[in-house]
Amino acid sequence: MSSPLDRIKDLSAEAPDATEFAGLRTTADARLRDALELGPEVWRVLAKCHNMRNVSEYEGALDLNERVVVDLLDACDAVRAKIDALPALA
Repeated sequence: MSSPLDRIKDLSAEAPDATEFAGLRTTADARLRDALELGPEVWRVLAKCHNMRNVSEYEGALDLNERVVVDLLDACDAVRAKIDALPALA
């Protein structure tokens, strides 16, 4: 007797779809922002630091100063506080 799961081996891989992926990412970003209820100032800092990381990784340029580090630590503290306040998963 075969199981419906036996058909999984017959599935072929789908080609990646950049447009679909971008849409899913946009939706996830919006929902995360809504769920954590953090202000745009936190998301701006996180986006800026992510961009700085990419530039340093791919172009070898790192323009880091104390203000950016302090802002990043504050943003991380804000995210951590919101996550810690979320109800526990059952």
